[in-house]
Amino acid sequence: MHFFLHVFLFSSLPFILFLSKFCFSHSKSRKNLPPSPPKLPLIGNLHQLGSSPHRTLQTMAQTYGPLMLIHLGTVPVLVASSVDAAKEIMKTHDLVFASRPQLDIPSRIFYGNKDIAFSQYGEYWRQIKSIAVLHLLSNKRVQSYQHVRSDEMGLMMDKILRSNGSVLNLSELIIALTNNVVCRVALGRTYEGRKFKNLLQRAMELLGCFSVGSYIPSLKWVDRLSGLVRKADDVAKELDEFLEGVIEEHLNEKRAGVEDQDLVDILLEFQRDNLKGFRLERDMVKAVIMDLFAAGTDTTFTSLEWAISELLRHPRVMQKLRQEALEIGQGRSSIPEDDLEKMPDSSNWYEPDEFRPERFLNSTIDYKGFHFELIPFGAGRRGCPGIQFAMSVNELVLANLVYMFDLEFLGEEVLDMSETSGITVHKKLPILVSATARFK
Repeated sequence: MHFFLHVFLFSSLPFILFLSKFCFSHSKSRKNLPPSPPKLPLIGNLHQLGSSPHRTLQTMAQTYGPLMLIHLGTVPVLVASSVDAAKEIMKTHDLVFASRPQLDIPSRIFYGNKDIAFSQYGEYWRQIKSIAVLHLLSNKRVQSYQHVRSDEMGLMMDKILRSNGSVLNLSELIIALTNNVVCRVALGRTYEGRKFKNLLQRAMELLGCFSVGSYIPSLKWVDRLSGLVRKADDVAKELDEFLEGVIEEHLNEKRAGVEDQDLVDILLEFQRDNLKGFRLERDMVKAVIMDLFAAGTDTTFTSLEWAISELLRHPRVMQKLRQEALEIGQGRSSIPEDDLEKMPDSSNWYEPDEFRPERFLNSTIDYKGFHFELIPFGAGRRGCPGIQFAMSVNELVLANLVYMFDLEFLGEEVLDMSETSGITVHKKLPILVSATARFK
């Protein structure tokens, strides 16, 4: 029996929900604990995770079931890997699991966890998420940045067109597109050059690093000895200096009107107005901006990269998607975002290891967090508020890429799908392709 779920248009990955707040403080409750693999003193099951924890947990789930308890150091972790288990945790008992553990590295980068993703459940989190949902990432606001997505998509397609069939690093182009979209929407303009991109990359790598102190508090000194704390502090300092510059730049500029506001403008407006007695301090503003980059760049780029990789590996699916795009595009130079809605797309999926995006056709199941067979954005109170933002970029790029170009991957006969771990599971090697324009 398979215990992992298929994600829309990219390869199936096991749904793994880490919850470090699992209540079993009373000794009487121990007899009701979920199945658990044998553990070692102090380190628990850490030694079993290996270099690909998601694959290890998938294998463990096949032995211990869809709800199992493991120990990462001294921290108990509940791993859920079935539809029913996910529903129990993120719907039925949502409130019990709504908080977040205090992790040292994120705390250093996100101003003491003053952001949305890592903050503890409570009044502060409710206020800050409300601002994000109602003002930063509402459907109306996301639609207002349609021209940004269209501009950046057009720039990417022009670069592909100018390659004239030569070797093209598609991964690099996707990274640039996602960074530029988020920069323009959040900060008002793009920030070119290696320095900024390198800073973001270092921050993402640190968030995916293993911190000994987070799981074995008595060995917290190891993170200092290894240099992890120093690296985190250095990155946090550089990010803070950059964000301070961005905020000062916004404060010194006069914006033309509401329609020209970026997300920093909106946050600073809240800071000035002090609505309902909730004071948005500058560190809070910077923490939320960091959330937008952490959640809006790495995850969007990664999902696009895996989706394109799977399409290259499955010509049948690529052709089916292209035919759909051709019917919508009707010979135009590109597919506008407004036309994307015309493109369609049991407790376990049939052949969940196989790339079969058509399984979602004519299905009531979607990705918005109401159907636990498919939860790429999570669900419940802590579900991702940026669903519409992410999908608008993903769909626009994928639709136009297959509509405008014939892509052929280069190198080995079979596309290398090796993974590398981080805050998200990345493709280890970039996508190298040659592209032939379909319209000239």
